[in-house]
Amino acid sequence: MVKVLFVCMGNICRSPTAEGVFRAKVEAAGLSEQIQIDSAGTHNYHIGKAPDSRTQIAAKQRGYDLSRLRGRQVTAQDFLAFDYVLAMDLDNLAILQRLRPKNASSHLGLFLAYARSHSQREVPDPYYGGAAGFERVLDMVEDAAEGLLEHIQQSLNRLVP
Repeated sequence: MVKVLFVCMGNICRSPTAEGVFRAKVEAAGLSEQIQIDSAGTHNYHIGKAPDSRTQIAAKQRGYDLSRLRGRQVTAQDFLAFDYVLAMDLDNLAILQRLRPKNASSHLGLFLAYARSHSQREVPDPYYGGAAGFERVLDMVEDAAEGLLEHIQQSLNRLVP
């Protein structure tokens, strides 16, 4: 079982989008039994809240249902429970680096490191912008999700004798 955690600031826009998109791609690949997916925020602003309505609308238009997701805050334990802890931007990556226990072996990095078509390093926060920002986030997340899935599939194939 490979476990992936997506992290942004409040866990209501970018990281739940990444969770929902990646989950759909994992299901389409028939790997739901082999890959576990979650999301969290570095801040406690929206614990227990559903993703932002604009996030849900943009995702729904592309066939992703985020309605069951609820915000939570990342914990030090997450670094021990997940194989990949992927931040949406450098600010949240810095927070995660400070929070990460010394004995954690999870991969900690930027989600967009797996993108194939986008050269940006960070997924921009669409919270204070308009609908175009949410569409841009989806474009970036879909790209990186495909690259991440390919990476994990290659890792899983190396493990199978």
